[in-house]
Amino acid sequence: MKRWPRMAPTTPRTPTKPPRNPGAVDEETIQAQVIAWANMQLKAHPELARLFHVPNGGLRHAVEAAKMKGQGVKPGVPDLCLPVPRFGCPGLWIEMKTANGRVSPNQKDWIAYLKGAGYRVVVCRSFDDARAVLLDYLNPKVPYSPEII
Repeated sequence: MKRWPRMAPTTPRTPTKPPRNPGAVDEETIQAQVIAWANMQLKAHPELARLFHVPNGGLRHAVEAAKMKGQGVKPGVPDLCLPVPRFGCPGLWIEMKTANGRVSPNQKDWIAYLKGAGYRVVVCRSFDDARAVLLDYLNPKVPYSPEII
């Protein structure tokens, strides 16, 4: 007669850490909401078709990070760009942060550089902030005029 195989004693699983702020929305989710909203507003604001994300965020894998760095990724570049001229300004850059997110030294450097180059640059901490900034930038609809600069 065969014996039953010995089973390793089961150990209870340790629960995963709860999120720091269970009701908080992360930066990526807020940004996705902004892009989804912008895509729904194209009839009213066709310029929003030019809104794009700059993939310079935290890369999770060393191989991916090395590949992206070789392709020109720069740390600190703001998350969203709207290359639509308004009021003599060549475009709008938005750095998305959570309510408690901090702007890194690299981000501060890029923000200062872009502002010095004439761009409007804003740090937004919610979907509502970003929507308001985009609408404020696009309204009233005053087109770019090279004669102004």
